[in-house]
Amino acid sequence: MREVHCEDIIKAVKEIAIKANYELPQDVVYAFESAVEKEESPIGKEVLKQILLNAQTAKEEQMAYCQDTGVAVVFVELGQDVHVVGGSLVDAINEGVRQAYTEGYLRASMVYDPVFERKNTKDNTPAIIHFFVVPGDKIRIIFAPKGAGSENTSRLAMLKPADGWEGVKRFVLETVKLAGPNACPPLTVGVGIGGNFEYCALLSKKALLRKTGERSKDPVARRIEEELMEDINKLGLGPMGFGGTVTAVDVRVELYPCHIASLPVAVNVQCHASRHAEVEL
Repeated sequence: MREVHCEDIIKAVKEIAIKANYELPQDVVYAFESAVEKEESPIGKEVLKQILLNAQTAKEEQMAYCQDTGVAVVFVELGQDVHVVGGSLVDAINEGVRQAYTEGYLRASMVYDPVFERKNTKDNTPAIIHFFVVPGDKIRIIFAPKGAGSENTSRLAMLKPADGWEGVKRFVLETVKLAGPNACPPLTVGVGIGGNFEYCALLSKKALLRKTGERSKDPVARRIEEELMEDINKLGLGPMGFGGTVTAVDVRVELYPCHIASLPVAVNVQCHASRHAEVEL
C-alpha cells in the first residue's frame, strides 16, 4: 500500500488549478489555428485570431485566460492501492483550490446558499469532485474549470427509445442552436448517451476531458461524433456567434448501456475556454 500525503495533494491541486486557468491546452490552440484556415467568414477569422492572441497573452503574462475562472471541477482517478495520509482527500483538494484562487488572483464565483442569500464563499470552494477508483497505486487529478456562460446552456433529456438516433441528433442540434452566442463559440460539445439521469450528465462532462480531435475508440460513438460535428457546423453560428462555418472545433461522445425503457442524452456545452490540466501523484 503506497502512501500519499495530503500536503502533496494540496500543492499539486494548487499548481494545476492555476495552470488550467492561465494556459489553454496546446491541442485546443492547434484546433483554433486550424479553424482560422477553415473559417470562411472574415469576421469569424478575426475573432479566432483574437482568441489566439488572448491565449498567448494569458500564457506569457501568467493571468487568467477568461475572467470567468469557473466552477472548480475535479476528476480524481484514485488507485485502489493508495492510502491518503495526513488528512481528508476532499479537504486537501478544496484547500488546493482555495490557495490557487486566492494566490493566483482568480475570480471566486461560488455562492451559498444558491437560492436566497447567494453569499460568495470568497475562495471558489467547494469544488465539484468526481471520484473513480482504478487499479494501481497512483492518484491522477484532472482540474477543469467550467464557466457559467456555457454551463448554463447545457441540457439533459430523457428521450424515449422510439426517438432513436434522429431524436438524439435533434436534441443535440437544438441545444447548440439555443446556446447561440451565449456559450461563446467556437464550442467543444460533450455528449453523453445512455446510463441514467445523473450518469448521462457526468458522461457528457467527462467527454470534454479528451484531447481535441481525438475520436472515440467505440465505432458507434465515433460515427456519431463525425456526423454531429458536420451538422453543428452547418448551423452557421460561427465564432462568438457572429456567423461563420466554425461553430464547433470538436464533438466528443461517450456511450453507456441504459434501461430498455430509456434513452438519456446530455449535452455539456463548452465555450472556447476549453481548459484543463492534470497531475499524477
